[in-house]
Amino acid sequence: MLTDHRIANRTTILAIVAAVTSLTLTSCAAASAQDDPSPSTAGPSGPPRAADGVLPDHTSAYDTSLPGIAKLDPALRKAVQQAETAMKDDGIKLQVTTGWRSKKYQEELLDKAIRKYGSKKKALEYVAEPDESHHVTGHAVDIGPTDADDWLNRHGNLYGLCQTLSNEIWHFELTTKPGNDCPPMTNPTKN
Repeated sequence: MLTDHRIANRTTILAIVAAVTSLTLTSCAAASAQDDPSPSTAGPSGPPRAADGVLPDHTSAYDTSLPGIAKLDPALRKAVQQAETAMKDDGIKLQVTTGWRSKKYQEELLDKAIRKYGSKKKALEYVAEPDESHHVTGHAVDIGPTDADDWLNRHGNLYGLCQTLSNEIWHFELTTKPGNDCPPMTNPTKN
């Protein structure tokens, strides 16, 4: 009789261990799914991703499989592609560091600038509101490295591309007819 009682206790203990193990594995799987950065599990409060316009390093204006390039205004994208080809002939490699951005991405950039500069007023000298950003509409690109920015400042007007913000040598928009002079830049640091 004592042996039957021990077997029942062992069975109960094994059932408890199995239940705890099962719950632990389920909890780990749920936590892992929450940490998964894939778009299928990412919530609206997650960090911006490629779908929001985040571009990997060394992105070309020809990388049209990326939303940050594909969602640019077609005329702007074409002008940047033409400039990239001409720049390559001069031995300079252009990189689109950012193109089209979602409102979510732009809002995150503004929030980071507010934390960095200590006030929204100061942050707005460097980052536009989502409803004001030309990146959100697909009408602006940021270009790098510096030698590519310099090349575009000297030759970009041949493609209609102009630096539009005096405090951002990397920010270009399609603001003139190809071959015409660029309009004066905006100075966002002036009130």
